[in-house]
Amino acid sequence: MALKKSQQSLRDWTKQKWSTASGKKSKDTGEAYFPAKAVAALKKAGLYKKATAQKKAATKRGEQFASYSPDVQRIVKRYR
Repeated sequence: MALKKSQQSLRDWTKQKWSTASGKKSKDTGEAYFPAKAVAALKKAGLYKKATAQKKAATKRGEQFASYSPDVQRIVKRYR
């Protein structure tokens, strides 16, 4: 039986290897948490530090999720 779109999306998401650049938990380090391929692409583009700064600022404001700038979003979108 074919999966619904939402079920397929969840299956794809669980197959991705999500992490931070250091490999430690985001809640402990404050780093941005993305699929491993997105982390590599952000580091290559020199935007991982910017994403981490945005994540830390959001956490400091008490937010669970960060709103990333369009340049970071553009790169991460390819790997989600």
